[in-house]
Amino acid sequence: MAPRLTPLLLLLATVGFPLPSRAQTDSLCLPPILDRLQTHRAQPGETLASVAQRYRLLPQTLINFNYNLRPGPLPTGQQLTIPPLNGFPVTVPPGATWQDLATAHRTRADLLFEINGCVGPGRSAFIPGQQGSNVENPLETYTGLSFYPLPQPKTVGLAYGWYQVTPGAAQPTFHSGVDLLAPVGTTVLAADGGVVAFAGQEGAYGNVVIINHGQGRQTRYAHLAEILVRVGQTVRGGEAIATVGQTGRPDIPQPHLHFEVRQEAPIGWVAQDPLIHIRPAE
Repeated sequence: MAPRLTPLLLLLATVGFPLPSRAQTDSLCLPPILDRLQTHRAQPGETLASVAQRYRLLPQTLINFNYNLRPGPLPTGQQLTIPPLNGFPVTVPPGATWQDLATAHRTRADLLFEINGCVGPGRSAFIPGQQGSNVENPLETYTGLSFYPLPQPKTVGLAYGWYQVTPGAAQPTFHSGVDLLAPVGTTVLAADGGVVAFAGQEGAYGNVVIINHGQGRQTRYAHLAEILVRVGQTVRGGEAIATVGQTGRPDIPQPHLHFEVRQEAPIGWVAQDPLIHIRPAE
């Protein structure tokens, strides 16, 4: 059965992202890159370089997925495997974690987790970039948000990063935001000015507000009680947008605001550690 086309999934579809499967709709993760490969049959006169240009890829990326390719003209009718972005597939060693793969390939474990479907490593995985090169990180130029998302600084109930859902679990789970402990009904503030991209209910997030701040920056506010803004509304930094609630499926039992900071990248909106981008309320 196809996934339910909620407003947020429709938003993802309109900007060119394949829709998640039913199992992925709660986390808003896109399908793994290796599940999104397409095929191309070479036409007369096509070359490795021209096909790569057509799909906005590097020629080496096509070679990574088609080991019999050589620079120059392609035999008419030859079938090529085309990934959605530059990178290469790897075989995952038994027992390896995303952090192990990140260390081996000089990239980020959270990035690997999200582009590979937000699950633990399987037998194979997709690594962005090129073999032996450091993946460009567009997040390093990000300088922070102007406001704290609550009226006062709060205790962190669950930090951004990796944690064990249950003791002794084989693979840790990635928490894409920070849970700031606050009583139900506490006012939630926009961390910066921007435009509301989504305001409503969405899976495990419960009631959620998503604000786009321009320059590829986005914040998400989840498990809300009351939503005070609408899609398309322009908000100022520090403006009230919602109240703290316990909707959806929170990761911890205490009432809190689940707050995320994300940066737009070729694979979608990539999570960042919010605590290095928000300043305490004055």
